[in-house]
Amino acid sequence: MQYRKGKDGADISILAYGCMRFSKKNGKIDLEKTEREIMEAVSLGVNYFDTAYIYPGSEAAIGEIFEKNHCREQIYIADKLPHYLIKSREGLERTFKEQLKRLRTDYIDYYLMHVLTDAATWERLKKLGIEDWIREKKESGQIRHIGFSYHGNSNMFCQLVDVYDWDFCMFQYNYLDEYSQAGKSGLLHAHEKGLPVMIMEPLRGGRLVNLLPDSAKRLIAEHERGYSAAEWSFRWLWNQPEVTTVLSGMNSVEMLRENAAIASDARANSFTEDDFALIGELKNQINHSMRVGCTGCGYCMPCPKGVDIPGTFSAWNMFYSQDKKAARSSYMKCTIYRRDTASASQCVGCGKCEQHCPQGIEIRKELKAAVSDLETAVYKVAKAGIRLFHLW
Repeated sequence: MQYRKGKDGADISILAYGCMRFSKKNGKIDLEKTEREIMEAVSLGVNYFDTAYIYPGSEAAIGEIFEKNHCREQIYIADKLPHYLIKSREGLERTFKEQLKRLRTDYIDYYLMHVLTDAATWERLKKLGIEDWIREKKESGQIRHIGFSYHGNSNMFCQLVDVYDWDFCMFQYNYLDEYSQAGKSGLLHAHEKGLPVMIMEPLRGGRLVNLLPDSAKRLIAEHERGYSAAEWSFRWLWNQPEVTTVLSGMNSVEMLRENAAIASDARANSFTEDDFALIGELKNQINHSMRVGCTGCGYCMPCPKGVDIPGTFSAWNMFYSQDKKAARSSYMKCTIYRRDTASASQCVGCGKCEQHCPQGIEIRKELKAAVSDLETAVYKVAKAGIRLFHLW
């Protein structure tokens, strides 16, 4: 296993364990199987484990496993504050104490604001006293590092990096999202600020492995490197020295060993021109199967009415090339889980975006089509509920 440095010089394994989807048995987490897998990960050198308050049973499972195996001091636990459920300073404290109890620990190594969507949301948290609360927890040692996780465009991500003295951050990043979500520009901005960057969705929810078009699969199979589709994705990320660690939701010992072997061999700045060319061809083949040719460059932004155009098209492409449920979930995250909504239906057809689109996309027309697929009755109810209860 290789390691890269945290903000305080801590050695963080470049392969991290995403604890969102443990295997289940009879409707509950299969604790015996999960323990085997987690302890195999620890034996292979993985030391960063990422969970969240809203992952059903996850905190309690890893808490029990780490206590039973007496390895708490060997590993780092990353957990997340569900700020969208918090209405008061008392709520902050109550939730945090519950997390410590579930985790069977008296401190959390890496604590994130879960899905921090925009600067306005951070301002709301400041009014609840979040800054003083964080300061107290860090001084007491109950929180060792503070950060945030993010879904959205690069401009807002960079704003969030700058609004507070964070210790680290996490966002979705892979070779297909190089210029969407926080993207390469967000990665570089965070690195320039001295922030370790934790990466989620390295395989785009399996899209870059299981749902590749046949033409892309042939390119991988015929390449002399002999890498699998997953290996190309991981190596592309680890080739970038700005990436600290990459989360993987591993649910078999075989997968753990395979990923750990790659993590032991991959090196930063090791890609050749031929390697980059292969990634470029894979992107071309994948994009060819997509609904709209948006690269996520962001030249169309900002929209006068606040529409997240790149985020909408990213979700819409996922809707047609990947998984409809995941696409609608992604669209909700980037448009309504924020103080200022960014729904495609907010478009008034001014056309400002089309004047700047280098791809020549008929953005107004495509947004209307995206609305019909993504803004379902469930979406509208969720949007109304989030507005009503201020859940952003």
